[in-house]
This record gives sequence, structure tokens and C-alpha cells, in this order.
Amino acid sequence: MEFITSPSQKFDLPKRIARLGELATNLWWTWQPEAVRLFGRLDYDLWERIGHNPIRHLKEIGRARLNQAAKDKDYLALYDALFEKFDGYFAKESWSQKAHPELKNPIAYFSMEFGLHETLPIYSGGLGVLAGDHLKESSDLGLPLIAVGFMYAQGYFSQRISEDGWQEALNNPLTFEHLPVALVTKDNKPVTIEIKFPDRVINVQVWETRVGRIPLYLLDSNVEGNSDFDRLLTARLYWSDLDRRIMQEVLLGIGGVRMLRALGYAPDVWHMNEGHASFLTLERARELVAKGLTFADAAQKTLGQNVFTTHTPVPAGNDEFPLWLMDKYLATYWPELGLTREEFMNVALHHQPHGETYSMPILALKFSGGSNGVSELHGEVSRDMWKFMWEDRDVKDVPIDYVTNGVHTANWMARRLNVLLEKYLGTDWYDNLDDHELMKKLDSIPDPELWGVRLHLKRKLTFYMRERVRDRWTQGGFHPVQVVSSGVLINPYALTIGFARRFATYKRANLILSDIDRLLDIINRPNMPVQIIFAGKAHPADEPGKQLIQKVYRTVKKAETGGRLVFLEDYDMNLARYLVQGVDVWMNTPRRPYEASGTSGMKAAINGVLNFSVLDGWWREAYNGTNGWSIGRDEPYESNEIQDAADAEDLYHKLEHEIIPMYYNRDPKEVSHEWIAHMKDTMKTCIPQFSTRRMVKQYVEKFYAPALKK
Repeated sequence: MEFITSPSQKFDLPKRIARLGELATNLWWTWQPEAVRLFGRLDYDLWERIGHNPIRHLKEIGRARLNQAAKDKDYLALYDALFEKFDGYFAKESWSQKAHPELKNPIAYFSMEFGLHETLPIYSGGLGVLAGDHLKESSDLGLPLIAVGFMYAQGYFSQRISEDGWQEALNNPLTFEHLPVALVTKDNKPVTIEIKFPDRVINVQVWETRVGRIPLYLLDSNVEGNSDFDRLLTARLYWSDLDRRIMQEVLLGIGGVRMLRALGYAPDVWHMNEGHASFLTLERARELVAKGLTFADAAQKTLGQNVFTTHTPVPAGNDEFPLWLMDKYLATYWPELGLTREEFMNVALHHQPHGETYSMPILALKFSGGSNGVSELHGEVSRDMWKFMWEDRDVKDVPIDYVTNGVHTANWMARRLNVLLEKYLGTDWYDNLDDHELMKKLDSIPDPELWGVRLHLKRKLTFYMRERVRDRWTQGGFHPVQVVSSGVLINPYALTIGFARRFATYKRANLILSDIDRLLDIINRPNMPVQIIFAGKAHPADEPGKQLIQKVYRTVKKAETGGRLVFLEDYDMNLARYLVQGVDVWMNTPRRPYEASGTSGMKAAINGVLNFSVLDGWWREAYNGTNGWSIGRDEPYESNEIQDAADAEDLYHKLEHEIIPMYYNRDPKEVSHEWIAHMKDTMKTCIPQFSTRRMVKQYVEKFYAPALKK
């Protein structure tokens, strides 16, 4: 390809370790524990202080230390071993090449956000982290995938919690010189894509980052010549005003297709991760209309290669735009499709009680050859929600399948646990992690060894929490009560429950606070104490979500809790790793059936953390009675009030009578054998079944490979 990415990051490194710069600019390092060690050993204090950013690390570290490392035999042995693995990773024949040699042309994967690492904060939550894990697994499997998203110059907001518990959103503009991104250029000039709106033209440039084998292209409207308003379009995620929102989705769907064409790509499959990119279906049809086809023929010819994944279990959560907004921004586009205004609107018209809207999921569902929800139950919910589009079919025949989400195991499993699995399952266990028979070998791990890893990870979490508080205290403006509510009194040997996720009201973060007197009795028992760690952000425009944080925080900071209830501010991927690896129980309390899938519980489960969750999303499929605990019934309730009361009672009862007694039932050496049996069971059931290894293979088998035949 004649296009290059420039300027690439420049490093002044000794020749013997010069490839550290190559490693720093490929996010492959983020799921390689040896790479983290390699960077950290150069200057551990600096590495921690700058938040594990290898590019900044290599630029700020002293030359004398680099020269020393270039002569250190132990360091060079680690360096050489890692780059032997790095080169072998790209050279070896992949699963995709062996199992699906027909997948030669690119698979284009579009997502509004990608959660790849905390140093590249172009994600807001689970949707983005899932997309990031999808790319990492696609790289591991050798899929010819290319990805399209946005380069958010302001990243996602940092969260501060006031003394009164109110969320404050801080925007932190990104320093591009510290990011693993490079501008895509041709003839030393940035490649730009032109998007025409009725009243103006917007130019968009393109950044590239590498995720192992996978190129991720990020659109950026901060281009000279655009208006100030337009330059800010891609500055942050999910603008709350509709004008910017629809313009972002035009840039992603229409601009993303044009960008890939400009770079010379001809994808065989076009995968939309949620409805934000649905306009790509129109743009692909427009390309054929320009060659003489009618819109109907063009849409029919292209839909077989379009794949749509919906993550939303309620109609209100889907992007829909008023028709006047479509007029404002797309009035010059529908003539290019050969359509009148009425015909264009009818393509995705949704009749709502408050008026007619243009529905992005309807657009995607209508013009995709394959569509799916993200768990078995979510597939059922989605078929019921969209059945009006297929009035002549029974709900079971509505063409929406499901692929349950998964997590990228190497990215989320603790290094110490991975070492233990290599010892008892074999050093190549990761290559075969979806082998259920292999996972039975987990029973061979001696209980004291697995328990020792669990205690190590809890101590690591406790230390990290205290260091976060210390850092926050030195910044000033932190009340002593907030110090306590941020976890300095946490006991690494007490039963610890984690609850970390986006704070939306349907997730019911306050369910466990329903009976505060009963909860205080549960957590403050002298010989069987319990600790609960809360973390999560609310969208800046979500007032009920922010009020929920405040309600939880006001309870957390009460003196009666004894510091055993904790709220950790500024939840990001780094904090998530510590939590899913370091707690004993992962609690999830969504109002069923509004949790489409959920993935945080999967990340906990692969680390031997036991789930305690409502039977919704993925946990409804995973729960077997011995690998964790359920909350509530696996059936609809008469009302939200009845569900809340029943679920709260079940939650308290199981804590008091099952979870706490089991955890503290120890042998003379303080090992809890019954608990460890449950840990092994959750790992055996969840590692192979709820990994992105299984998930991406299912996308290949159900959607990507069949798309080539349509």
C-alpha cells in the first residue's frame, strides 16, 4: 500500500535495545506480562508514576539508565526472549489461515469506542472494552480484521467525587506525542476524507494504531480549515446534543467507508458493533448506485456482507433521530442514493408515541445479512423487541441470532495465576484455552497453592488502593473522610466483594443498601467481616446515574461502616484489572432482563473470583449451582418494586447463610477448601466458554465465513 503512517514516534535508544520503540508503539505489549516487566525494570518508579505508558517512559527515562540496561545480561536475556516471542507471533501460521483460508480479504469492524489500554482512553465502558478485546483476539487468531473508530482528542473524562458524593467530570486533552498513534499520510501529506453536509464540507484525517496484527484507523475532525465547531466533533465520546451526535455517526458510517476505500481496502465483511455505524449500509449501497444500480438492487447486493451486533435490551437505549435532523444533515445525501426524501425516511422510519424517528438499529437490521444479540437471553429480548419489523413471522423466527460476549483472557488474567496454570496445565495452555477437557486439569492444582495466589492478589489490590489514596491526598482538596471511604482501612484477609461498572439506574448499585441496618450487621461481624468496594462512572449527562453515585457514596462514608464500604473514584481499565483479580466475590445486580451480556463478571471468573449475580446476560448461561451464586429468579417479575424487594432479600440471605460462612470455613492452616472448590469450578466453566477465543470463532463460523457465500 502506498500510504504510510507518519510521523512515527522517535526514540533515542541504544542500538542493542532499539526495538523497545517498536514494542512501545504496538499494543501487543498490553497483553504480554513479560513486556510489562521489560518496561518496568528500566525504571519502576517512573513506570508507575506515568501510568504504564511505554512511549512516555522511553522518552523520559535517563540515557544513563538505558545504556546500563543495554549492558545488563539479565535484562538482555529478558529482552531477547520477548522479541523472539514477538517475532514468532507474527510469523507463525494462525488459526484463521488453517481453519478458514478463504478469509483473505479484510473484515472491517466499526465501533464508536475501543478500550485497549488506559493510556489510550478512547472508550467509556463495556462496549469499548469488548471492542478492544475483539481486536486482540482477532490478532491472536490471525483474522484479516481492520477496525474503524474515532481519535478522541480529549479522551474520556476523569472522575472526581466531591466530599458530598457528587461526580465531577474533568476533561484531560491527550498528548499525542505520548500515544501509540501515527498520522496516515501520502506524499508527506495527511490523508483526508471529505464529508459533505448541506451547508458545508468537513475534512477528516486518519490516525493508525496497531493492536498486534490488527490496524485500527481513527477518524479525527481536528483539521485546519474546519470550523471550530466541526474540529470539536471528534474531541470526545457521546456528545449529548443531537447535532454533534448525528454528525459523529455520519463521520463513522459514511466517512469510515470512504476512508477505507481511500486507503485501498476492499473488505469482504462489514461488522457494525452497535448501531452507531449503521450509515455504512447506505454508503455501501451508494457506491453501487453510482455505478448504475437502483437503490433497492444495491441494498440487496450489499446486505449479505453486513453484520450487525446490537447490545441494547431496551428501545430507549437505541440511537434514533428526529426527521428534521435528518433533513438538516442528510438532505444532499439521499439524492445520491436515487431516493426521494419520503423514500429515504421510510428506509429506517420508526413510529413512536412521541412522533416518527429515524432509527439506526432499524437501518442496520434491515440492511444486514446477519444480526445478533450478545447473550442467549438478549437474543430472545431482541427478537421480541424488533418483531414488528417482521410481522409475518413468529417471534422465534425473527432473524436475530446471538453470540455471547467474551473477554480476552491474556489481557485480564493475573500474571501470578497464569504462571500457576502454566505449571499444572502446560506452558501452552493459553493456545488451547477453549478446550474444556484441558480445563479439568485445574483440579490438580493443590488447594494451598491456589489459595496463596488468591491472597497475593488481594494484598496487591489493597496496596494499590492505599497508593491511590496517598497520591490523591498529595494533590490536595481531599477530605479525611474521603481518605477512609477510598479504602485505606481495607483488610486484605477479609471477605471482599467488588461492584464496579457504569452507574446506570437499571444496574441497581444501591440494591445492597436497601436495608442499611441489616447490611451494617453483615459487614461488621468481628470474626467474619465483609468489605464491599464500589467503583464506576455515570455519563456526564446522566443525572439519575450521578444521583445514584451520590446515594452510594453518602452511605459509604458513614462512620458506622468502619471503612468496610469503599468507593474508588475514576474507574478505568487499570483499576478494573486490580479489582477483577483481587476481590473474592463479584456482585452484579441489574434489573432483569436489561443486562444484555455483561463482561466484568467474566473477567473476575477467569481469575477464580466467584460471581454473585442476577440471572441475566452471560451469568444466566454460566451459572451451574456450584461456580458462584444467583440473585433472584430466572423469570419475569410482576413489577420492578416486587423484583427489587425479592432480589434484595435473596441477596442478604445468601450472603448471611451461604457466602460468608463458606469463606470463613477454614482448616488449621487457614485454607478454605470448599471455597477453592468453587473457584476451580468457576475457572473450569468460564475460561473456555466466556473468552473472546470462543466468541470470535463463533463470529467467524456464524457470520464472517457465511458472508463470503452471500
